[in-house]
Amino acid sequence: MDLYKLIKYIALALGIIGSILAIMIMTGSENVIDYILFLTYAVLFMIIALVLFYVIKGLLAGDIKKTLISLGVFFGIIIISYLLSSGTDLNLKPFNDKGLGITESVSKFVGMGLYAFYFLIIVAIIAMLFSSAKKMFIR
Repeated sequence: MDLYKLIKYIALALGIIGSILAIMIMTGSENVIDYILFLTYAVLFMIIALVLFYVIKGLLAGDIKKTLISLGVFFGIIIISYLLSSGTDLNLKPFNDKGLGITESVSKFVGMGLYAFYFLIIVAIIAMLFSSAKKMFIR
């Protein structure tokens, strides 16, 4: 049995179990929520394991130089985003009055994430437009 069939049967079994648990919750049995969380964690673990397996398999079979260049560009974007964010854009007093414990460092990391997200979204949109235009002109 190949891996595709195995994963297909596991997904079918997990789907059936999840459906049964969802029906039990809809009928008023709320003590099933722990089992649904356990099922969710199991599915998440399997997905992470499969993603790591195929990423490592792809790295070993493919061109590792291109992968390392892509990772370097990604970490470069993260570093540039960190340098662009200031962490002092926001008055932190209202957050700390509520007991959230927000510091300038946390604010800087949030800003870094936002800048990186914006930049990566722009790059993704440009790549999609370029790909579509290239396909349109080739035909």
